[in-house]
Amino acid sequence: MGWLNGYVALVTGGGSGIGRAVVKRFLAEGCSGVGVMVRSHEQADSLVAEFGDRVVTSLGDVRSGWDNQAAVDTTLDRFGKLDTLVGNAGVWDFFTRLEKMSLDELDHSFDEIFGVNVKGYVLAARAAAAALRESKGSMIFTLSNSAFYAGGGGPLYVASKHAGLGLIKQLAYEFAPDVRVNGVAPGGTVTPLRGPESLGKGERRLSDIPNFQENVANSMPLRMIAQPEDHAGHYVLLASRDNSRATTATVIQSDGGWEIRPMR
Repeated sequence: MGWLNGYVALVTGGGSGIGRAVVKRFLAEGCSGVGVMVRSHEQADSLVAEFGDRVVTSLGDVRSGWDNQAAVDTTLDRFGKLDTLVGNAGVWDFFTRLEKMSLDELDHSFDEIFGVNVKGYVLAARAAAAALRESKGSMIFTLSNSAFYAGGGGPLYVASKHAGLGLIKQLAYEFAPDVRVNGVAPGGTVTPLRGPESLGKGERRLSDIPNFQENVANSMPLRMIAQPEDHAGHYVLLASRDNSRATTATVIQSDGGWEIRPMR
């Protein structure tokens, strides 16, 4: 019996990377079903091919309140309840500095990055709130080491992840005592995290950066580059009522020891 035996979860951005690793681990830990909100039919088909009727997919854009509501409703219709929401969909700005963007690029990329990384979480929380209050469940949001430190992206990405940290604390306050709200903040990880379409980087992926793995590993005290699966256990812990019922407004930093790097 796993830590999540009989649970039902919904994962946004669960078609690849960390989100997909969370889906797989949740099912391995005993979830009776997982709803997954994805961006493409290809991702949806791949999930069903791997996990069968233990998953139900919903195609949508996390920036749409109605798409988030549809994902919640689809999960409830299939599995009858919702115990955990994992807000995970994200977009990264590839270190694009403020002065490298024109005013038009800045205007549009701000809306896109904050729309996915912040608004997407707000809308998912609103859509899932009633079901999670009923189940005394939890919300878990994916942040980044950029929620705590500069230099993990450009100003728009870093600001969006700092906003996500504030959102976790405020939602934990608003939803207590019924719903716990926590986060996981991964460091550099080999994932297909995409760039913003508004900056012409919609087809670029984090994992495509030359020497990315070596550079991250060399900068980490643990001398490693994380895989998506390395973070999935934190989501299991935070979702489990038996193992984290006293934990809310907390973010697990899963970043290879970023905070203890030497000052040199």
